[in-house]
Amino acid sequence: MKRAFAILTLLAAPLAWADEGPLWELGGGVAALSFPDYRGSARQREYLLPVPMVVYRGEVFQADRERVRGVFFRSERAEIDVSINGSVPVNSEGGGAREGMPGLDPTLEIGPSFNWKLRQSPGQTLTLRIPVRAVIASDFRSVEGAGFLANPNLNLDVRFIDGWKLGLQGGALFGDRRYHDYFYGVVEEQARPGRPAYRANGGYSGAQLIASLSKRFDRWFVGGFVKADFLGGAEFESSPLVERRDNLTAGIAVTYVFARSERRGSVPD
Repeated sequence: MKRAFAILTLLAAPLAWADEGPLWELGGGVAALSFPDYRGSARQREYLLPVPMVVYRGEVFQADRERVRGVFFRSERAEIDVSINGSVPVNSEGGGAREGMPGLDPTLEIGPSFNWKLRQSPGQTLTLRIPVRAVIASDFRSVEGAGFLANPNLNLDVRFIDGWKLGLQGGALFGDRRYHDYFYGVVEEQARPGRPAYRANGGYSGAQLIASLSKRFDRWFVGGFVKADFLGGAEFESSPLVERRDNLTAGIAVTYVFARSERRGSVPD
């Protein structure tokens, strides 16, 4: 149940949408997902889950198809917002490199993002985003800090005449020693043949490429995404917990809006 709750929490924003429309919308649907236990894991899991959909088009607080955020500064070309991301819990039982180690708690990433529009034309927007987030791990009974993460990336949004929207995003990740150790460190007590003790360094965490495609049909919405992770050259690449140097995550969802406000709202381009 804890894993399902964390997955649904992380999906609520990416599977919604924004632009002009009612100030708020509530809905739900179903999502099919496939993703590894963690970046570098060889274990891939598939889920078919119900998913909530929340859209809010306020001037300061916004929830849309990309993220949940609070906007603190905006100009014609730049803005500063607070963005949220995270990871799902991992059960270390059942084989794999983490067999016999404590499971990974779900994490919450939160912090400022500095965004600059590099180019904007009808139907296309190219944005440089530099989110810097503190990472918190929790089993819903206790909370611990799990370091810091930065993910500078380029984001291209393309809107087609027939209503389809394409999103392309690519960038590098950087984490401090504590963040890398949370996922890839092995203490002496957990070492065994084939899994020596390991302590990660801070620095480069690899790269990500994400492609998404979505369309809205009045109250219906369909969307999907594919994310590729590349760990070649990462500071923790030599960790015994890294079984693969690349991973794929993919998902598709269909949702339906069952309630929305009469008042209109909009999220500026």
